Amino acid sequence: MEKLTFYALSAPEKLDRIGAYLSERLIRDVSRHRYGYVCIAMEALDQLLMACHCQSINLFVESFLKMVAKLLESEKPNLQILGTNSFVKFANIEEDTPSYHRSYDFFVSRFSEMCHSSHDDLDIRTKIRMSGIKGLQGVVRKTVNDELQANIWDPQHMDKIVPSLLFNLQHVEESESRSPSPLQAAEKEKESPTELAERCLRELLGRAAYGNIKNAIKPVLIHLDNHSLWEPKIFATCCFRIIMYSIQPQHSHLVIQQLLGHLDANSKSAATVRAGIVEVLSEAAVIAASGSVGPTVLEVFNTLLRQLRLSIDYALTGSYDCGAGVSTKIIKEHEERMFQEAVIKTIGSFASTLPTYQQSEVMVFIMNKVPLPSSQQSIEAGKAGENRNRLTQIMLLKSLLQVSVGFQCSNMLTALPSVFLDRLLSAALMEDAEIRLFVLEILISFIDRHGNRQKFSTISTISDISVLKLKVDKCSRQDTVFMKKHGQQLYRHIYLICKEESNVQAHYEALYSMLMLISIELANEEVMVDLIRLVLAVQEIAQINEDNLTAYNRCALFALGAAYLNLISQLTTVPTFCQHIHEVIQMRQKEAPYLLPEDVFVERPRLSKSLDRLGPEVFFWQSKISEVLGGSGYNSDRLSTPYIPQLTDEDRLSKRKSIGETISLQVEVESRNSPEREQRAPAEEITYETLKKAIVDSVAVEEQERERRRQVVEKFQKAPFEEIAAHCGARATLLQSKLNQIFEITIRPPPSPSGTITAAYGQPQNHSIPVYEMKFPDLCVY
Repeated sequence: MEKLTFYALSAPEKLDRIGAYLSERLIRDVSRHRYGYVCIAMEALDQLLMACHCQSINLFVESFLKMVAKLLESEKPNLQILGTNSFVKFANIEEDTPSYHRSYDFFVSRFSEMCHSSHDDLDIRTKIRMSGIKGLQGVVRKTVNDELQANIWDPQHMDKIVPSLLFNLQHVEESESRSPSPLQAAEKEKESPTELAERCLRELLGRAAYGNIKNAIKPVLIHLDNHSLWEPKIFATCCFRIIMYSIQPQHSHLVIQQLLGHLDANSKSAATVRAGIVEVLSEAAVIAASGSVGPTVLEVFNTLLRQLRLSIDYALTGSYDCGAGVSTKIIKEHEERMFQEAVIKTIGSFASTLPTYQQSEVMVFIMNKVPLPSSQQSIEAGKAGENRNRLTQIMLLKSLLQVSVGFQCSNMLTALPSVFLDRLLSAALMEDAEIRLFVLEILISFIDRHGNRQKFSTISTISDISVLKLKVDKCSRQDTVFMKKHGQQLYRHIYLICKEESNVQAHYEALYSMLMLISIELANEEVMVDLIRLVLAVQEIAQINEDNLTAYNRCALFALGAAYLNLISQLTTVPTFCQHIHEVIQMRQKEAPYLLPEDVFVERPRLSKSLDRLGPEVFFWQSKISEVLGGSGYNSDRLSTPYIPQLTDEDRLSKRKSIGETISLQVEVESRNSPEREQRAPAEEITYETLKKAIVDSVAVEEQERERRRQVVEKFQKAPFEEIAAHCGARATLLQSKLNQIFEITIRPPPSPSGTITAAYGQPQNHSIPVYEMKFPDLCVY
């Protein structure tokens, strides 16, 4: 062997003839079953290959590969293993000169076949499979980095290599599941086909460039489909965990796109299959973190929301072909529900990987998909349409809740932009109790930035607030601006939700949490005063009971007010305020325990039907609270003003709008557009100081406008009929006089330049003047 090697190195041009001779001998010995000579020939070829690196080695390699192919074609396992080992040694050699014509198609096919070996003997089967995996690993190493070699990333090769590796990953031998004996312990230390296949798959994916990811992932999806491996989802999750950790991080979003495309392709598959794909998506998104979504952020969420909507349709119609014939597949509603929950969880997983500004965009995107009566979006009619709308609303709000739970933003103006908040709050006025609860939960998750939510999960009258260990920060400037802008809107919706008869304990707990969290997170002195006014107005709802609420609803509102004022009095640390609240609570404990949360918010609430005969001592009085807080520097004028919600177009959703409220809204609009209003001031020069002043003053102007509106509403709700009639009559008279003036001006002709032209009878003759020449007074011009 030494002489032969020396000769080959001395005369490299002879290498191809040496290879041809050894190849001829080996083929002859294989056919004559002289396996000893076969081994010697292969050993000689291996050593020559390792020693020689000259330019003329290409021809020798051809003879070598021909001999390896001959061994792999043999039915003898030992020859197959021998051929594979030689090929692996060859694969590890770095060649100096490229080869333009060498093909590895046969080796890919044969090694893939060996990976699926089903030999009767377990040990031999394991060895053959191990050899097949090693061979594939060799092919990959030999070709992956050489652009001139056959492209291993072509679908024809990937469709063989990837399933072969996955087959061995998935196939766990029975012997492995049994506990090994001490004699087998040494053997156990050897690598199994599963471990080797995983290592090979990781190496393959680690070498994949941007353009090759698709070809590498597609066979994985097809394999999982063909072998029904989405349903238990354990193996599918394991595969994609390997994939996500192996590929280069910047390519993660390509895998996610492939999975989303596969989900769309399987949109009519069984719910369990779709749920498996979605859960794998969720896992992959968590691993990929910020790289999971890629450039098309909203497209990812659009696909998931589309699948959610399809699932709702399937569950309602019972068919995968909505309205087109009878489906052969039976749809199980509980499976569709599981799929919907999986999609919602996945939406949360994706959203948690995004930066704050993109999370905000995603929430606006989801909210715009929610069908609302107030929106331009089409609302389906009929009972089936109502069911579909309701389920869509619930699922989308659940998705929104999932996103909002992981959303952290210190600036509430950024977290809740006007366009988003308006749509979300309009959903809060819907009749469906479940939808209202979701809206409250979403708002709570936004407002709670210090994790205080759980401390208010149960409503109670705690004597010492320090046991809650609340995390309280000073209200920031941004929060103050947010409450100036949206505070009245929030109070109004809380007030209207309290009036809903379909509220249950969960609603009152959410309302209590929301009131407390606003007090802790967003409250300055002004907000605190407004919240106290709001809660006293809620007490008045229960006390007067214009909406014919049930005894439970009324008791719950009384209890909610007591629990809130109890905690807020301790937060304000005004002793006289605390004393008044404490006295009322004590009086309720003696006289009317059914007005306290401890008796109402339990499994069997103790209620009373004699709520209209309660004494004044069990109520919290606005005058008293205004007096005690006014003495401590709070705005007593504002405190003594009863809270009346602002009216907007949204009231048609609540289905509670009275005639009086309608009139007041019309009058408010009329008075705003009336000619009596002052004319606008002349335009002034805009400077930095002007803008600064405008920002500061806009809050005061808004407050004055709000007070004016309140007075108009109060006037038309509480003033006697005669006074309203007189007011309207005076306005009508004024309007009539103005109209008379206009008619006189328009009918009277303009003076003639040469004096008045008289007719034969001495009567002045009116010339008809074209309309475009007429001069109308400013009052007539629109």
